[in-house]
Amino acid sequence: MAEHFKPETPEQVKDAVAWAIAEEIPLEIIGAGSKRGLGRPSNAETVLELSALKGISLYEAEELVLSAGPGTLLSEIEATLAESRQQLAFEPPDYGPLLGGLTEAGTLGGMIACNLSGPRRIKAGAARDHFLGFNAVSGRGEAFKSGGRVVKNVTGYDLSKLLCGSWGTLGAMTDLTVKVLPVAEKAWTVLVLGLDLETSGQAMTAALKSPYEVSGAACLPANSAARSKTSYVAEAGGSVTAIRVEGPGPSVEYRVAALRKQLAAFGETEELHSHNSSGFWREVRDVMPFAAEGDRRCVWKISVAPTAGPALAEELTESLGGDAFLDWGGGLVWLAVDAPQDGAADTIRAAVDATGGHATLIRAPEPVRAAVSVFHPSSAGVAALSKRVKENFDPRGLLNPGRMYAEL
Repeated sequence: MAEHFKPETPEQVKDAVAWAIAEEIPLEIIGAGSKRGLGRPSNAETVLELSALKGISLYEAEELVLSAGPGTLLSEIEATLAESRQQLAFEPPDYGPLLGGLTEAGTLGGMIACNLSGPRRIKAGAARDHFLGFNAVSGRGEAFKSGGRVVKNVTGYDLSKLLCGSWGTLGAMTDLTVKVLPVAEKAWTVLVLGLDLETSGQAMTAALKSPYEVSGAACLPANSAARSKTSYVAEAGGSVTAIRVEGPGPSVEYRVAALRKQLAAFGETEELHSHNSSGFWREVRDVMPFAAEGDRRCVWKISVAPTAGPALAEELTESLGGDAFLDWGGGLVWLAVDAPQDGAADTIRAAVDATGGHATLIRAPEPVRAAVSVFHPSSAGVAALSKRVKENFDPRGLLNPGRMYAEL
């Protein structure tokens, strides 16, 4: 009979892993379970749930550092940070609606384990760039830790970068420390209306190469823009290219005016202020154009060079008949396709391989996620290295087996 462990202390996590090793029973490691629909379906029947290891254990606003248990809800962390006008600058997304689940159900441990970042990644970096340290239990049943509260005082290997994005296959984290940053005084968005994907890519590149410190650059074609709850976007009647600027009030106002003047060469411009601006970027962050109730299309997250994104999006939507929109200045293509049998994996991967990028299947029926490679296939060298790392942290292959690749 399958077991379900819900430890309340790090010691109990260690005991559960030790039991699994002794019995040679694989473990599915989850936080609150909000990301079970991401990645490959687990090959383990026994669950190690870390949601009871929750709560903020340390928050020093003046030092820009926060520590919490892996089961701590991101919504709780963000509410606490908001009281001091601070934030997780990597803009963690909420994929609950996209995956058919609840909003605000994600945990800090799940977010770090999956290394998920939002539109501000082009300026602030990825989740792993804000991950300072952790305590965890390895697949050897050993407690270990890495990093600390102050990066300059940390010695040894930076295992935080390794565990971030490992999807629970290398260890069960019991405590995490992250860097936090101040919230900008003002965040406005410049809109350029009616551009095709290629011209939008040129406009985003021009904005990103400007001296105006852009913190977000996205393009929603007409179909995606029409689904927005931001009236200026939904009622645009065509595509919307969005450029976000954040910072002190007078600086933002000056930079927005300068960007509008520069981008006027591409098309008609408008502005989003405060509430409208933040609401729009939450929609981009959470992939809301593809999260409507009843939308069951397979959704891909494709990372390429920003200059290649517009052409790739156009190629795939024309050949597969889906919808796409761009983030990260064109470096991130979100693609939704009606391909319930195989997610159109072969066609998409062939097109992405030609650009030198990689594609991850974010939403698909469980049989599809079990049959095709959810994560982009690794080269032989990278695959061999990944296998050696897995064997060192989890020699019996008991932690989240098959979560990323069938053979790991």
